[in-house]
Amino acid sequence: MGEIIMIEAKIIADSMSPEGKRITTMQLTYPRFIHSEFMTHRVFSRNASSSRAIPIQKIIDDIRANPAMPIHWGQNQPGMQADSEVSDMTKDGAKGLWLAAMESAISHATVMAGMGIHKQIVNRLLEPFHHIRVIVTGTEWENFFELRDHPDAQPEIRELAIQMRHAMDNSVIRLIGPGEWHLPFIHHTELADQFFKIPSNVNMLPKISAARCCRVSYLKHDGSLPNIDDDLALFQRLAGSVPLHASPLEHQATPDDYFNTSTKFTNVWQNPKLHGNFSGWIQHRKLWEREMYENQNTVDVVGNLIGVNNGVNI
Repeated sequence: MGEIIMIEAKIIADSMSPEGKRITTMQLTYPRFIHSEFMTHRVFSRNASSSRAIPIQKIIDDIRANPAMPIHWGQNQPGMQADSEVSDMTKDGAKGLWLAAMESAISHATVMAGMGIHKQIVNRLLEPFHHIRVIVTGTEWENFFELRDHPDAQPEIRELAIQMRHAMDNSVIRLIGPGEWHLPFIHHTELADQFFKIPSNVNMLPKISAARCCRVSYLKHDGSLPNIDDDLALFQRLAGSVPLHASPLEHQATPDDYFNTSTKFTNVWQNPKLHGNFSGWIQHRKLWEREMYENQNTVDVVGNLIGVNNGVNI
């Protein structure tokens, strides 16, 4: 089996507000074994492919085709970092043992699957060898890059940070005007579609984006092109359920404004309570939760921004 390293970062949406605040959404692929480290950064909104949802055989096929493996085979030493790698001969032996452990996990998973054990249990055995796909959105990236693009970071998450920084440095940023939206997984052809120019339809776009963020993909799970009705049905299952499953609604956002800077307060946002974990952007989730829990008169808060003196114009 040839070694395939799969740590990737791809820009999904990159927007700048009139106040100069940038918001970026990326689709990431990285080894499942560093996911807990990535999750420590609480300023990000994230959705990830779930081991509970993927069929057992699909994960087995994935890890055999492209096993998640260390990219630096460090020599044992005191402390958390391994400065130097082992010899090539030792590295080859360690890789062989890693793959043997993977085959053992596959064997045990296959037996458990044959016993009728659910994938949410069986797939846990396979996670150390699997890659995870993650959608991440944020406005504050400095601390992440300072910590993770650093020699002290685990090599795999450092490589992820390098790929993310490169993607951001080479991204084409879209200027978002007042009342417009940052919409991951909404294709530019959809924005130009006359169907979405109709006022009663334009408010569907943040909902469709949320559904696709839930799937961590523009495409449906079977690889087919998205269907608006299916996307809206998925959104309703997320946002209309009890309890609320609202994390996919965190990736859509519209710019906030500063208060009039002629006052004694400068650089003070008009709606900071609606930012969530962002800065300078009103989060779709906050608008939806406010609508749900304060029983506002309108059902579709995407078309009635609370506290914002702008309409929605995509």
